[in-house]
Amino acid sequence: MLYYIKKTWKNSFLTILCQVISYSIEVFAALASMKMLDGLLAQDMQLFLFGLVAHLGVWAISFLASHMETVFHYRAQRQINELERKDMVEMLLKKSYSEYHVEESGSYLSGFTNDIAQMEQLGWEPLFGMFGVLAQIVSSLIALFYLHWSLLVVSIIFGILMVLLPRIFNQKLENAGNICSRLQAQAVSQFKELLAGYDVLRSFGKKDRMVRGTETANEQMETPRYHLKVLKSAIGNGMGFLSVVFQVSVRLLAGILILMGILNLSVMVSVSTICSNVYNGLKQLVNLQLSLTSGKPYFEKLSNHRDTASHDNKKSLPAFSRSISVENLSFNYGKKTVLNHASFSFEKGKKYALTGPSGCGKSTLLKILLGWLPDYTGCVCFDDIDIHTVATEQLQQQMSYIEQNVFLFNASIRENILLGEDFTEEQLRNAIHDSALENDLMSMPNGLDTLVGEGGCNISGGQKQRVAIARALIHNRSILLVDEGTSALDAQNADRVEKSLLANPNLTLILISHHLTPERKKQFDKVYELSTALNA
Repeated sequence: MLYYIKKTWKNSFLTILCQVISYSIEVFAALASMKMLDGLLAQDMQLFLFGLVAHLGVWAISFLASHMETVFHYRAQRQINELERKDMVEMLLKKSYSEYHVEESGSYLSGFTNDIAQMEQLGWEPLFGMFGVLAQIVSSLIALFYLHWSLLVVSIIFGILMVLLPRIFNQKLENAGNICSRLQAQAVSQFKELLAGYDVLRSFGKKDRMVRGTETANEQMETPRYHLKVLKSAIGNGMGFLSVVFQVSVRLLAGILILMGILNLSVMVSVSTICSNVYNGLKQLVNLQLSLTSGKPYFEKLSNHRDTASHDNKKSLPAFSRSISVENLSFNYGKKTVLNHASFSFEKGKKYALTGPSGCGKSTLLKILLGWLPDYTGCVCFDDIDIHTVATEQLQQQMSYIEQNVFLFNASIRENILLGEDFTEEQLRNAIHDSALENDLMSMPNGLDTLVGEGGCNISGGQKQRVAIARALIHNRSILLVDEGTSALDAQNADRVEKSLLANPNLTLILISHHLTPERKKQFDKVYELSTALNA
């Protein structure tokens, strides 16, 4: 948490300062009330008016400080939320392909939404609140000492007890917070899966499954929250009762001192208010500490941010110049062997096709070349450089990948092709032509500025693939990996796109296809049948 406080130190400091002023100044209001009562008892109008004006002025300052604290607090919180989400993104980017896909995207979505909200509610609000409460307690203890030293001593003894007793429950609260965090992430994933499978469930008449699934996920999300809140409530209310007992004890002492003639009767008014400040403040402090403890699991997810040395031991990868060699490559998904001592060679500028039945490892091979699946045995070398020794990002800077299930951002066709980079109009026109996207754009009222919708829902599957092909072509990678990238195109457009790719002398093409006619096979420099390669 200290990392984020340092990053937002100005607004955080002003938040804390305003809280300290707002909370501590209330003690002066209690002392002003005492002066008012002294004035009435002594029939001293000047003293009474002085206490009245002081009381009013103190509260005016308190409310102003409280308002400014709100302004600075939410400025700081906004900055902190932005930094936390940025760190979450950086942590995701450090994951390998396989590490990222261990969890559903719903779990990551929960991090950006639920985890941020929980960190704010259980972490940052209590943390900022602690400074104001501490200021209230300290200023109240000073005021008690001003009234009589014995009131301070008794208050400190009871205060220590109130601080120490809740520590017994810290571990239980932390465990409850861990369970709540884990089960809520699982519930978000279940909700996401149900929404993704909406069409399937509707088409098969399984609406009841969606209802039952929602009920199960809701139970998984709400039950741990309920138990956590009940536990916090039980501890908080128990400490609240102790607070009342301690306040009564201090008032009893004050009453004895008044009866003994040591203190004036007006002191009882101030003692009641000041004691409430001390013990209610300690109760708040305990509750804030409990919130911080239960929120700890959410912050632990960000404990490894800013690890900038992850690729320091990686070699640089020069521009691809000769060939990619794959020797004795083996890869397993769990206990299932997909590639077994397979060997391939891909020379610069040549065109290759990978064919074979589903599950024989075609897509897996492409993902290994991209560096997404590093847990293989064998050797994969780019110009004699083992790709295990280079960062995945360096591999991807030289390759483009077109997969069968194309993903498009909810933006225009132009933005999906350019991905925020600057290209000349000629480069854009060539990419559109070579991807057979021209006719589609002519039929769209907004052309390149047509919005594709979420996941590309506003255009057809074939149009999505043509946009993906244009995107790959314009970024001018020297190696293009195509995983059934023309499967959604009609025969004429598929042939046109493939001819354009095959005719590019500077492009090394590795294309996956389930079925290649004898005529199409002749267009490639080499066709690898993976079922044959696996048995080699």
